[in-house]
Amino acid sequence: MMHEPDTQGYEVGYDEAGNVQIIEGVARDEVSEDLSDQAQQTALTGGCVSGAEKMEAAARVAGKSDILDRYAKDYPQGPHDQPQSMCPAFGSLRVGLRMKRVATVLSGSACCVYGLTFVSHFYGARRSVGYVPFNSETLVTGKLFEDIRESVHDMADPDRYDAIVVTNLCVPTASGVPLRLLPKEINGVRIVGIDVPGFGVPTHAEAKDVLAGAMLNYAREEAAAGPVQAPVGGKSDRPTVTLLGEMFPADPMMIGAMLAPLRLAAGPVVPSREWRELYAALDCGAVAAIHPFYTASIREFEAAGRPVIGSAPVGYNGTAAWLLNVGEAFNVPPAQIAAAQNAFLPAINEALKGAQIKGTITLSGYEGSELLVARLLIESGADVPYVGTACPKTRWSQDDADWLASRGVKVTYRASLEDDLAAVDAIKPDLAIGTTPVVQHAKEHGIPALYFTNLISARPLMGPAGAGSLAQVVNAAIAGKGKMDKMRAFFEGVGAEDTAGVWEGAPNLRPDFRAQHQKKLDKMARAAQAEQMI
Repeated sequence: MMHEPDTQGYEVGYDEAGNVQIIEGVARDEVSEDLSDQAQQTALTGGCVSGAEKMEAAARVAGKSDILDRYAKDYPQGPHDQPQSMCPAFGSLRVGLRMKRVATVLSGSACCVYGLTFVSHFYGARRSVGYVPFNSETLVTGKLFEDIRESVHDMADPDRYDAIVVTNLCVPTASGVPLRLLPKEINGVRIVGIDVPGFGVPTHAEAKDVLAGAMLNYAREEAAAGPVQAPVGGKSDRPTVTLLGEMFPADPMMIGAMLAPLRLAAGPVVPSREWRELYAALDCGAVAAIHPFYTASIREFEAAGRPVIGSAPVGYNGTAAWLLNVGEAFNVPPAQIAAAQNAFLPAINEALKGAQIKGTITLSGYEGSELLVARLLIESGADVPYVGTACPKTRWSQDDADWLASRGVKVTYRASLEDDLAAVDAIKPDLAIGTTPVVQHAKEHGIPALYFTNLISARPLMGPAGAGSLAQVVNAAIAGKGKMDKMRAFFEGVGAEDTAGVWEGAPNLRPDFRAQHQKKLDKMARAAQAEQMI
């Protein structure tokens, strides 16, 4: 390309991208602002950074009290209001993105949607995430709801989708965007609207239950109204046990093998991968709450008349008790239950003996399977004095809690990061299993550590396959203590925090700036406290 002498510059083009047609927007019609001052203030002054208390208060003024009250009952807080975890909406987003023929649409601040979309693709999502943008005007005037309704009408193609999930994030929930007013179905495509605000749903694990429960409710009403689609694989000729909670792919197959001597079969896993699996999940003889915090889903199963069984077949004791509970739920003769136990317990015992773990381990996470993993570690020979879980205590985890308590384990529900770090500092374990900041903290102190979600939770846990699955990675990590000590010795003296790194002289610290900034923080804290008193 030649440079024309009368131009100030020139552009080299390698494709036709520069010729793409730019579609310009059109001005919006004038609309009246008829929502409450509280909702307008939420939209215009602070949005999702205005604080959880203000957001919740705005949501209640905007008519979301019933939803927030239900979440408070389903997912009780305390001792901490909200454990430090990723945005709760990631959980429901992940459930929707894993389902075939299901579209997902988010309504929230652009920064939140960007972050959720990024992390969903980081974790392997292979489809687009829909987004209905808004500004302060469309939010406070109700135009955002009209935009959402228009978008689902445009997307509702029965050849492509079985369902469209629309999710309100914090700001639309606080402003009262009424997803309940969306049509239940359009052109045969189901419309499922949910609110997943960070100030109402404590963890992303429980947000999975928000969507799973909403879908089960829809499917249960469909089944009550008339015939529904059969599962793709057909219906089992034996009574089935629905498995509640995401787990390693091999675990449902292992559970199915253990159920076979009882003349039972493993049903679908909820959250499911396809809409019609929800019908099969509801058409079960009992539900196994492998993850015990799916309160909304359990409510739907109980409404359908299905008994729910807690705990899971982990380790020797856990498998024996679980098979007994399942057999009794289906009125299986005691001799047959004993035969099922005898078919698997010896193999589990041998696997545990051949994969012993020697060492003290602290365990924490936010997946909901922390108590099950702790049981398996203890039966493998490990000393586990502390277990922290971001999830709440429920009656479906009571058996696991009692078993751990009888062995001197301290279980902290709704554990905060500070709880987990304090346990690591006090116990000084041979291995810390936990979330990313726990792992970082442990390694900084020369303690071997493993990330729970990627390295522990992503392994088989059930039956004989789970009995020996943790020993290799855990023992290898514990054996790495020498390497940790060498690294600490090598980097000794390089400093930390403000003095991190190698310095020829002292770093340019400005304690005056720090003190001035601290005064501002103290002033803001006093103002917030005074506002609460008013």
